[in-house]
Amino acid sequence: MTALAHSAMPAQVGLLAGRAIRRVLRSPAQMVFPLLFPLILLAVNASGLDAATDLPGFPAASYLDFALAIPFMQGALFAALNGGQDLARDIEGGFLDRLAMTPLSGAALLAGQLGGALFMGLVSAVLYLVVGVAFGVGIVTGVAGALVLLALSLVISMAFACFGTFVALRAGSGEAVQGFFPLFFVLLFLSSAFFPRDLIEQEWFRTIATYNPVSYMVEGIRSLVIAGWDGQALAQAFGIALIATVAFLALSARALRTRLVRT
Repeated sequence: MTALAHSAMPAQVGLLAGRAIRRVLRSPAQMVFPLLFPLILLAVNASGLDAATDLPGFPAASYLDFALAIPFMQGALFAALNGGQDLARDIEGGFLDRLAMTPLSGAALLAGQLGGALFMGLVSAVLYLVVGVAFGVGIVTGVAGALVLLALSLVISMAFACFGTFVALRAGSGEAVQGFFPLFFVLLFLSSAFFPRDLIEQEWFRTIATYNPVSYMVEGIRSLVIAGWDGQALAQAFGIALIATVAFLALSARALRTRLVRT
């Protein structure tokens, strides 16, 4: 607490981010399940839906190549969930109330809190990429595309993490953060994550997938794996993720001003 009170903003961010990362590393459940569950689901989908590649117009020869984008989205979601729950526990345990008695910058608190979520987002993205390549996924855009893929995954993780932070600050409850988890899974399933939009026969499903922003994040990641350098897909994915980041970061800052009451 004393170190936070007398340090400059970069040092404050470093201290809080380090604390967030250590909390993740000290909680195996926060690491193992978010890392393994998306890979298990990927394996099940790749084996069960591989026949879909025989459909005329399917964009990939292997369903594993097509579905590799899904774990990146799930990893970002789990990172945001864990980060939001950690912040909610800090609120419930009175840690934020104690911080309110120090000169801690609100911006430093937000940046440091997001550090743990971004750390998990990076670790999971690297793991999914390595496992995918090890099992035969070919990144058509090469090494440069793999780096852009990791960057896009981090931006998406940041967007989800900002939303989780906002919910935690607004509600101050870990249960509230968990309550939004099923909603995001529904958004993922009602997107083009599991099937190309132009091959979805049900009009209502295709319409929802078209207006679902998650579809464009998935398609941005997927384009780097199976399509090549698709500027439109990448612009849409980065753009939506950045807009969501800015919007929820602003909402988080506003919620923090009411939550972090100086005494």
